[in-house]
Amino acid sequence: SVVGIERAHLEEDTGKSTHIGGGGRIHDAEYSLVDYNRAGVPLLEIVSRPDIRSAEQARAYVEELQAIVVAIGASDGRLEEGSMRVDANVSVRPVGSDELRTRCEIKNVNSLRSLVKAIDHEAARHVDLWSHGEAPRQETRHWDEAAGRTTPGRSKEEAEAYRYFTEPDLVPVEPDPAWIESIRASLPALPAARRARLVDDLAADPADAALLVQRGLDQLVADAAAEGAPADRLLTRAVHNLADADPAALTAPHLAQLVSMEADGALTATQAKQVLADMVETGRPPADLAAERGFEAMESGDLEAIVDTAIADNPDDWAKFCDGEDKVMGFFVGQVMKATQGNADGKAVSALLREKRSSG
Repeated sequence: SVVGIERAHLEEDTGKSTHIGGGGRIHDAEYSLVDYNRAGVPLLEIVSRPDIRSAEQARAYVEELQAIVVAIGASDGRLEEGSMRVDANVSVRPVGSDELRTRCEIKNVNSLRSLVKAIDHEAARHVDLWSHGEAPRQETRHWDEAAGRTTPGRSKEEAEAYRYFTEPDLVPVEPDPAWIESIRASLPALPAARRARLVDDLAADPADAALLVQRGLDQLVADAAAEGAPADRLLTRAVHNLADADPAALTAPHLAQLVSMEADGALTATQAKQVLADMVETGRPPADLAAERGFEAMESGDLEAIVDTAIADNPDDWAKFCDGEDKVMGFFVGQVMKATQGNADGKAVSALLREKRSSG
């Protein structure tokens, strides 16, 4: 869905008031402190049009906006640290009607989770009031995370209360079109385009593509694919094994080499995970790390002998497997992995077990 932008304007940040005592609000505080350190810092306010229809859609909109400002270097987008703030204007309308009724502005929302909770709470409050013949006041309300509810703040009965007016001492700024185009041309690829590239070029699942872009791994993955690594295994390693890692030391050629070694059978899936963890920490080539760990491809004959031993040692379980109890396969795979100290390829073991069952 598309969310329109009503306007985006620049302001100067002001001093920050901290109310000490009570619940942190001015009316029950013992005293207040004012921090002027951020006064005068440029502040960009982006106002969306009333196109958002649910708390989850609001979350998705803020996440995308957050990703964009981070991608272009305008902000680090950290809600919890105040680098980016969200105020939510909430109103409801009767089913089947286009009439948006009285709105309230929710402030003090410093996480996406709180945004969803605050909007859902406020919408339910409005519905309850209208259902009982009452109308909410147009006002600013504050989100109380501990209580899970909004509380009244400053009344905003008229549009003028929002203080939108032209500064008479400043002339309008009319940017040169060529300057605007030069800025546009210098922008990096935005998150939507980066997600689309992974989906179109590597057949990535859209959810996986979104995760990789969010983690800043998409360029690394795209470059490794360009080195010739199989896309499906590459995506699997990036999504599942680089979630909490800092990949600064990891290069695309090394990642491509690792995935290719796994695809060629030189490393099992378990071994590949361990080598990848070493690569993230050291930045060294996967072949060197695999050799130091003693990881070598297991010969098919050696693997088959270990599988045969596991079957011979567990005849009752093998009979169950032959009778169609597929869940017993996990037991045999575990026995082989234990015997090989985790160096066997689980998929190869499963294939051998099925082959032996079908051959009688």
